[in-house]
Amino acid sequence: MTAASSAGYPESSPSQATVPVARRTAVETKPAFKTTELFVYVASVIAVLIASAVVGDEDGGSDRFAADQAWLYVTLLTIGYLISRGLAKSGARDSLDSTPHQAPHQSRPHG
Repeated sequence: MTAASSAGYPESSPSQATVPVARRTAVETKPAFKTTELFVYVASVIAVLIASAVVGDEDGGSDRFAADQAWLYVTLLTIGYLISRGLAKSGARDSLDSTPHQAPHQSRPHG
């Protein structure tokens, strides 16, 4: 037995209430390893450590860029990187809630 269709509501198409709504499940804007800030951070740390190794004692003089100063700069770079990741994550919405999402246009029951 076939149900009669109302004008404007064809039988074969599903109602708006049964159409699944796609929802975003990611918490973070982008994974950290895919961001340019990670590559800039790694390159900066390597550059500081290489500069510290290259600039050193020449003819018994003092070390102008000592290891403790280089590690201080690496620590400051790390703090800056962590702050930038924190700011990036704070802008992302947490959409992993358990509330069901409804379609924007729900059909009225007809009958």
